[in-house]
Amino acid sequence: MPRSLVLNATYEPLAVVPVRRALVLVLGDKAEMVHAGDGHWHSERASIQVPSVIRLRYYVRVPHQRRAPLSRKAVFIRDDHRCQYCNRRAENLDHVVPRSRGGEHEWENVVACCTRCNTAKRDRLLHETTMQLARQPQAPTRMSWVTVAMGEVPEPWGPYLVNGSDPTPPALAATG
Repeated sequence: MPRSLVLNATYEPLAVVPVRRALVLVLGDKAEMVHAGDGHWHSERASIQVPSVIRLRYYVRVPHQRRAPLSRKAVFIRDDHRCQYCNRRAENLDHVVPRSRGGEHEWENVVACCTRCNTAKRDRLLHETTMQLARQPQAPTRMSWVTVAMGEVPEPWGPYLVNGSDPTPPALAATG
């Protein structure tokens, strides 16, 4: 199902919504279309381009910093579907500090792992094995929730996700 990126009035990314919801916001004059996608929606009297990016006409206060929820899909995206011990294709998740040893289920302790490495590591700490991490696990960047929601970010969304807090719309930044 096609989806649209919703920007705050300050061009800060807020959400990813179904195209139908984006159309309702645009038709209700609550948002403006910033970038049109492929295709049209037709009614009896009108034909409207499918919105790819919309901007709300009013500012919405976001009370918390958005952070991508920890999930199997999100860890695989962060680690590029590669085992963090041997760089093979990953099929499992591994807790660097095993939960049986007091490790938490959090971004900084979970990595993508192949079955072979996961079996070899078992419930041991890294210094008890000969294994090494390719890179330290970290919480994803601020805008990674969009990648998690979409799997792959559409090209037109790129300029709006680069900084995430830049109030200058990409069209104005190019001219200014």
